[in-house]
Amino acid sequence: MHGLMSGDGKRGYKLPRPSSTLLFQGMEDYPKNLLELERRFSTEEACRQYLYELRWPDGFRCPRCSNGKGWHSSDGLIRCTACDYKTSVIAGTIFEGTRKPLVLWFRAIWLVTSQKNGASARGVQRVLGLGSYETAWAWLHKLRRAMVRPGRDRLSGTIEVDETYIGGQKPGKRGRGAEGKALVVIAAQQDGKRIGRIRLQRVTDASARSLSPAVEQAVEPGSIVKTDDWNGYNGLNRLGYLHEIVRKDGSVGDNLLPLCNRVAALVKRWLVGTHQGAVSHEHLDYYLDEYTFRFNRRTSRSRGKLFYRLLQQAVATEPRTYDALVQGVWAARPGNRNM
Repeated sequence: MHGLMSGDGKRGYKLPRPSSTLLFQGMEDYPKNLLELERRFSTEEACRQYLYELRWPDGFRCPRCSNGKGWHSSDGLIRCTACDYKTSVIAGTIFEGTRKPLVLWFRAIWLVTSQKNGASARGVQRVLGLGSYETAWAWLHKLRRAMVRPGRDRLSGTIEVDETYIGGQKPGKRGRGAEGKALVVIAAQQDGKRIGRIRLQRVTDASARSLSPAVEQAVEPGSIVKTDDWNGYNGLNRLGYLHEIVRKDGSVGDNLLPLCNRVAALVKRWLVGTHQGAVSHEHLDYYLDEYTFRFNRRTSRSRGKLFYRLLQQAVATEPRTYDALVQGVWAARPGNRNM
């Protein structure tokens, strides 16, 4: 990959157009193992070059006016030749405002994507030698926000849909009226006898007002949608789905639809095993996004490709401050963080 060349003082220099076509012509360029990662991304310049290619594969594009020409100024920023707006390769991405080296970020992303079950904040803090748990926690939450690709395809074909409750043992009603727990809709694509892709979404309740939009967001119209006899699914035919009721028992329990039941068990095991169940309701959606990202790529033979995909989406995801991440969470400690 060609990167950002050295400048020539106050005048700056014109940005080069990316010359590497490997990333975007079916031959995606990514490290295949940890040794290759360490060799390729040992400097900040190498990391910035890689992000530049991922963010602007067809050449620089001004975030303000969409002009395609810019100059790399002596202060390290990119200046648009049309509107004079200054930006950087990490501005407007999850890396914006970071005080830590990109070299460290790349290793964190490799750690998250190279392990089958992911990594906890404690694990990331320990392996990377980060000074605070809050930094590791914030990094993981920023990465989770990049795990959902904007405009991703909806599931199609034959889809099982059911709900499950996630949360600890708390007093309250059982079944679809359970109190103190989070209700999650599971959509699982049937691939022969196996599970294809999945979607997970937290909803406020099991009414048609909540379940119908969840199905619409996850499943392409015209698909076969299999559910139980719960009345919250009664309107699916009117929404353009071929609705099949495969189980007459409408209560939530152990006797779930088989694919959804399997996914429910796996995601609960993952939350307990990797994160020790320490997941707040406020952030559950993002943990579900991470699990979906991992599950739908579970057959990938290359961990490096997951690293590439997550970085590709990270430069297309808007930044979030630490205070915004912890808003509404009882255990959060606000304040500026060296992240």
